[in-house]
Amino acid sequence: MADTPTQSKQAAAKQGESWTELAKTVIYAGLIALVIRTFLFQPFNIPSASMEGTLLIGDYLFVEKFAYGYSRYTFPFGGWPFGDSLHGRFMGRTPQRGDVIVFKFPQDNSTDFIKRLIGLPGDTIQMKEGVLWLNGKPVPKVREADYVETIDGEEHHVPQYRETLPGGQSYLTLDRDPEGPADNTDVYTVPAGHYFMMGDNRDNSADSRTEVGYVPAENLEGKAEFRFFSTNGSARFWEVWKWPFAIRYTRLLTPIH
Repeated sequence: MADTPTQSKQAAAKQGESWTELAKTVIYAGLIALVIRTFLFQPFNIPSASMEGTLLIGDYLFVEKFAYGYSRYTFPFGGWPFGDSLHGRFMGRTPQRGDVIVFKFPQDNSTDFIKRLIGLPGDTIQMKEGVLWLNGKPVPKVREADYVETIDGEEHHVPQYRETLPGGQSYLTLDRDPEGPADNTDVYTVPAGHYFMMGDNRDNSADSRTEVGYVPAENLEGKAEFRFFSTNGSARFWEVWKWPFAIRYTRLLTPIH
């Protein structure tokens, strides 16, 4: 028996309501995700080896957006629609030496970098023969077991050290070259409103010793707190059967120090 015109209209109305509800659900989910990403946590993946020893290429992190308050660089799209009218930080807290921080590269204000905060405003920083000096005193540096990496199937041993900053924050660094170009530097004095960042992979890091320079406070995006996933990159996205062998299981769901 064919539907009557009234039944057909009712069916069409119900279908329209279903599409409307679906659209609302998608929009609400998108807005919730945007709020979380903007104000709470943002996922970030490690693209380079500059923090090796602490972070590896293929690590996926959650960055705490509210750790240091907010600026135009913590918002999506460069703070649109406010743009350049937003300056400084609000609801901000002072970062601590030793924090691992995601920030915008000061030279273009768009590229994301991740480094460790070494110097606060007013601090003096210098590298002498591979030793970090902070405010005129050497930072304690103790030799640890070598860091072992595999390149083209061959194991390489890299000297690894544990540094401990004045506040007690302790972390591992790599020293690939005892006479690296950044192992002996001039004295840097961190200006007001800026921070001095360094990579833990000391001889393979573009940081405040080189082209990064001092990082303005408003360029800080958040604090790297938690590693939720890690892959060694041996499996492409479509190679599902390789996924179990590419995951670094010991690095899953681990805090970042």
